[in-house]
Amino acid sequence: MRERFTAVPTAALVDVMDELGVREQTLPPSIAPVGRGMRLAGQAFTVEGRPSRHDDWDAAIRKTLAMLGDVPPGHVAVYQCNHDRSAHFGELSATSLAARGVAGCVIDGGCRDVRLIEEIGFPVFARWVTPEDSTWRWEVAATQVPVTVGTVRVEPGDWVVGDEDGVVVVPATAAQAVVTAAEAKVGTENLVRDAVRDGMTPLDAYERYGIF
Repeated sequence: MRERFTAVPTAALVDVMDELGVREQTLPPSIAPVGRGMRLAGQAFTVEGRPSRHDDWDAAIRKTLAMLGDVPPGHVAVYQCNHDRSAHFGELSATSLAARGVAGCVIDGGCRDVRLIEEIGFPVFARWVTPEDSTWRWEVAATQVPVTVGTVRVEPGDWVVGDEDGVVVVPATAAQAVVTAAEAKVGTENLVRDAVRDGMTPLDAYERYGIF
């Protein structure tokens, strides 16, 4: 399933979910890849955070490191930080997750060390970039609980797919139907592309193939 989701664009997934009545599954457009060409697909490992002031940096960072160690291979860590400043993710975290086969990270929050993360090739989508560390200011409250990013509810195990167009969430209960229909849609779009490239009008192409 992960290979299949990786092979289809997010636009096709959204179109298919709209047709199936599974709508409003796109994360806010401000959540964007921190490097060029980044793409991810995997089941969600959810992280709920909260603002918190710490006097003990060691105790605070241990909670974050324990959470990072719990993310399974092939999954996408999805952070709802509930915090409007700081970087909640950086290069050492990316290095650790990449080494263990984690598929990527989506953060409704901040990221730093973006040049190093891009060099690693680990896909990270974040709302903002800042050099400020979150350890003194924020903490992990829970993992593997439902989180809401923008207007999208993300359940543990839902499929999360991101590319240069943005990030979409496919409910686990609809994953098989959505990816199968998206694969078919991509095949038909290839026919439409060839047809209009050869001079067919958009309306004629739509009438022949049923999509545009």
